[in-house]
Amino acid sequence: MGHVDFAYDTLAVAVGAAPSVSIFADRDDLREQMREDAEAAGMILREAGDMETLLGDNPRPLGDAVLIDCPAPDGATLAALSRIDERAVNAGAHLVVSTTMGGLEEVFGCLTQSDPLILVNASRADRAIAMGQMLAQVPNMRVRELSDEDRLSLLRLTEQVNSLAEKLERLGDDDGQVRSPALAFRFEEQAGGTLRQPGDRLVKSARPPLPDPRLIRRIIHQRQLRARFFDGDLFADPAWDMLLDLTAAQVEHTRVSVTSLCIASGVPPTTALRWISQMTDAGLLQRVEDETDRRRAFIQLTDKAMDAMARYFDEMGKSAAALV
Repeated sequence: MGHVDFAYDTLAVAVGAAPSVSIFADRDDLREQMREDAEAAGMILREAGDMETLLGDNPRPLGDAVLIDCPAPDGATLAALSRIDERAVNAGAHLVVSTTMGGLEEVFGCLTQSDPLILVNASRADRAIAMGQMLAQVPNMRVRELSDEDRLSLLRLTEQVNSLAEKLERLGDDDGQVRSPALAFRFEEQAGGTLRQPGDRLVKSARPPLPDPRLIRRIIHQRQLRARFFDGDLFADPAWDMLLDLTAAQVEHTRVSVTSLCIASGVPPTTALRWISQMTDAGLLQRVEDETDRRRAFIQLTDKAMDAMARYFDEMGKSAAALV
């Protein structure tokens, strides 16, 4: 069993107490930093140890939150991730797992059940933002009063998350009501290819073919070309860039890895992973396991997304080629 730094205190995590956290990382300094940040967020440490700790025969109960760092996962680490993925689902725990671009494919492939937050080349601010998102999901969380300095730090750390949330929350209905994030990607009946007939009968129209992938690749190239002359953040639109890349891949009969899709998004990998998760929840993307290697997974469009992309390009018609 791996080295455990902090003992489990049953009194500290009694019912009604602040959320508890378990931390696993092989680097001592990083494990201590994660502990400091979790306690600063008002969480109580349940356990901290190296990755080998997760493979113990008698594992301790998980906390409400579990922070894991595995930059270069080996076979034992991947086995540990698969195990804690299942344990987190059974315990109702929330996972935040940080890795590198080199380890992303295998980490993503191992975490199939718990819907974790995955961070790539994470900074301390990335982990703080992820903890904030995770704490929002913990039931009966006890909120503590923040000092002015705490508030300023929190505002700086959450700026990245707020900019994303504002784009979704401002997509309101005509009556001024704000849509939920999932509804930001909602397809209305008319846009989804159904025709309303007398008697309120809905008839599904035939899906037009997807466009020539060469056209889509030209559009992608033109979008990327802007970054040579302007700040790329001015035009960041990861959802659309990923939809375009996956549409072209669908016609080309190629599979897209999560790493490749992160690169196609044009935004940092951690941000891209948040969008992939959001678009999966919205029914636009789906995860497909690699039949030859269970540690890998691919991303592809759902039927709903393919239908919408086909109808979009059909509506654009021949004018689409003239735009690029």
